[in-house]
Amino acid sequence: MDALRPVGRTLLRDRAYEALREAIVRGDLAPGAPLKDADLADLLGLSRAPVREALARLCDEGLVETKPQSYTRVTRPVSRVVRDAASVVRVMHELAARTGVPLLGPEGVRTMREANERFAAAVRDSDVEAALRADDELHQVLVVASGNHAAAATIARYTPLIRRVERRLFGDSGSCGSAELHARLIDACESGDAEAAVRITTEIWAALEQLADDAVEVAEVTGIPAPAEHP
Repeated sequence: MDALRPVGRTLLRDRAYEALREAIVRGDLAPGAPLKDADLADLLGLSRAPVREALARLCDEGLVETKPQSYTRVTRPVSRVVRDAASVVRVMHELAARTGVPLLGPEGVRTMREANERFAAAVRDSDVEAALRADDELHQVLVVASGNHAAAATIARYTPLIRRVERRLFGDSGSCGSAELHARLIDACESGDAEAAVRITTEIWAALEQLADDAVEVAEVTGIPAPAEHP
């Protein structure tokens, strides 16, 4: 598991959290996989304490589930959960666009264009990791420009629930966003048209909400049945 390598000694709880979250999102730790803190601690070169804290945080964020004295495991994708996360992330990005565009300078626009160039190249090369990384970098420009730390924290918390499904659908129509939509967004930002930027942002992220409806199918394709939704 490339994502699970020994980490440094600073901020051990956060480093363990980041490594485990990345492993789950990438699929190195598959949906339904059991998680034993002793085994994970060995893989990461840590003691059990920071691993346990990281697992508790991931449980709060919906990537891990636990039953006392029974199991701790990676959650399976559930349509409702992914849909809810996508809706929240969309609204936060809309807010970032509305407040960030008036504060965005030429350097920010240039950074977005460069990120979109990397995104388009990665999509052409079917490089899912590079595409999603460039996509995050592009949208992060507006989040940072907005100065809204609550929006940034919310996006960081819920985007992984979307990304792990998006990775499995990479290459399908609409699954990775659109360089053309990105280009329109960047043009709106450059012209200072915040409302147009919000509309395009809505179009970009609303498409990801469709991924929620494919989550159960994806789980079945990978041989891991998704749990039934509860009313």
